[in-house]
Amino acid sequence: MNTNERLVSLDAFRGFTIAGMILVNNPGDWKAVYPQLLHAPWHGWTFTDWIFPFFLFIGGVSMTLSLGKRAESGANKRELLFTLWKRAGIIFLIGLALNLYPRFDVATVRIPGVLQRIALCVALAAPVVLYCRLRGQIIALVAFQAVYVAGMVFVPVPDPQGVWGAGVLEAGRDFGSFIDRALLSGHLWAAAKTWDPEGLFTTLSAVCSQLFGVLAGRWLAANFSKEEKTVWMLFAGLACLFVAVCIDATFMPINKSLWTTSYCVMMTGWALIMFSVFYWFLDVRPSRTAQAVFKPLVIYGMNALFIFAMSALILKTWMWIKVPQADGSELSLRSAIYNIFGSLPLSPVNISLAYAVCFNLMMFALAWWLWRKRWFIKV
Repeated sequence: MNTNERLVSLDAFRGFTIAGMILVNNPGDWKAVYPQLLHAPWHGWTFTDWIFPFFLFIGGVSMTLSLGKRAESGANKRELLFTLWKRAGIIFLIGLALNLYPRFDVATVRIPGVLQRIALCVALAAPVVLYCRLRGQIIALVAFQAVYVAGMVFVPVPDPQGVWGAGVLEAGRDFGSFIDRALLSGHLWAAAKTWDPEGLFTTLSAVCSQLFGVLAGRWLAANFSKEEKTVWMLFAGLACLFVAVCIDATFMPINKSLWTTSYCVMMTGWALIMFSVFYWFLDVRPSRTAQAVFKPLVIYGMNALFIFAMSALILKTWMWIKVPQADGSELSLRSAIYNIFGSLPLSPVNISLAYAVCFNLMMFALAWWLWRKRWFIKV
């Protein structure tokens, strides 16, 4: 594959992922949501648990292909590294700014977050991609996982009343939570306070999701037919699912909040399978029908990071703005908008879903407008 050739399938897969993220992040009522549109309570997985690792996998593929283009143009590796670290820093600051908005309470702001984890994964993966060949990248991936497993399984976690012990994979009692409390106390996820689903230590496993994408990108750039690439990606995806199930049953359960090894491998398997479908229909055997069907996702995927940040900004603004009611009380603008959906002849869970779909369509309208203007906002 020529590294100058843009993968339409990757844009479509990114669009599918951002659409999924906005859908699951914005229900009308968190008490009325289909189970598959919520994260698994702890161990296990749902459709919602696909989304974040897909973003990291896509980021890894993109990193490999974009760096390949720059290398072909004679770019300096050191300059590329600092460019990627600068990009990671900007993404981290955007995520932190979204956490600060609208109260800007520095004393209690949550420091981790989705964009912050993406930034850390980019920063950690960048030198591996730039300075390591295939063998070195595989070794780095294994090393990240080995450090993660060593901490989560073998290091005992202290407790004020004693020691919980090693390998305790319970909320707030695992080694990653201990590290987060030690370094980020008072700045963790408000819903838990003692642990964070985007914590620092578990990011070591999350970066492996990005490195799996890097390896997939290398495969796409290899000198094989597109048909062969598709078949072997499907095979690799199925193999990952099998390995993940074995790890889940014997060693470490699938858990998104902890980004366990089994979760990382499982979601890589699904990412390979899903991407293979997009790749086949849009880059291997493209047709007018497939291009028309997937076009909205391609459009959505062209400004995914900007759309995600804007969706969070809009939601927080709607929550902040208060609308006076006839009885003298106040409702948030978001609640006032959602109440409009209450008149629909639907069950509560479907009213909540209808709101989420409409919010998604609003964000797609923004993505479509940017696409029509040929404005592609990149960091």
